[in-house]
Amino acid sequence: MGDVDLEEQEPFSEEREEKRQRTRATPADGTEELGCCDKFHNAISKWMLPEHHRETYLDRANCFPPPIFIILISMAELGVFIYYAVWKPQKRWITLEEGIWRSPLTYTPDKREEAWRFISYMFVHAGVEHIVGNLLMQLLLGIPLELVHKGFEVGMVYLSGVLAGSLASSIFDPLSALVGASGGVYALLGGYFMNAVVNFREMIPLLGVFRILVIVLIVGGDFGFAFYRRFVAHDEVLKVSFVAHFAGIVAGMTIGYVFFSAYNQKLLKDPRFWICIVGYILFFLFAVIFNVVFSPAP
Repeated sequence: MGDVDLEEQEPFSEEREEKRQRTRATPADGTEELGCCDKFHNAISKWMLPEHHRETYLDRANCFPPPIFIILISMAELGVFIYYAVWKPQKRWITLEEGIWRSPLTYTPDKREEAWRFISYMFVHAGVEHIVGNLLMQLLLGIPLELVHKGFEVGMVYLSGVLAGSLASSIFDPLSALVGASGGVYALLGGYFMNAVVNFREMIPLLGVFRILVIVLIVGGDFGFAFYRRFVAHDEVLKVSFVAHFAGIVAGMTIGYVFFSAYNQKLLKDPRFWICIVGYILFFLFAVIFNVVFSPAP
């Protein structure tokens, strides 16, 4: 039995060593020569993983399967937006009104018994700036995350943020409708941010500072815009829900952090995973009870 294991492991070791030599081959001038694909994965590993995980990722890095979840969800959101933008009552792209508020996908307080709306609202966006902002953020961050962590982890984090956003909005902002995928986008941001902070010492100092600073600026600017739209401009056409944003980033900083920090490890053996799952379930049950019994919404 031991001989069989050695025979199975040896080719893998040789193949891995050959890949290392190929990707780290040095020409006469002593500089490393990497192919485009290897350079891409090397950059991804520096942005997404602490140093002690990078070699494992680079040894098996490939684009198969591709980041299918984040690409498909983005295409679906764009498709729904185009549908409502060209729908006859609309005939405009900048800000959508009648079409999205009557959509069976939009979350509205008076139809919260239609439970799918707590998830499906992520497909509907209120205008060009809304859809473009969300798509850019989730593609720029989601594709590298999915290359490293694969679709299941990224999908679970994204959807946990979407659901947390609608549930929190139904509790703390119970009379407002909700559209957009910001909860999912913020969950990805929250998970990435927590890993950037926790693994700061294992990053190139300037890179670590840059990552954290960019996230703080994006989140701060977006929250400021949301507060302005809600409490200063009183824009009823494009009302941005800061509650959904906040819930999404909390989901990311808890569930997202656990999923993205458990690289190459079994989540079921991680006590942090179970703490986050139990906490999320308790929050879900409280939100259901609140909506059924206590909500002031019609």
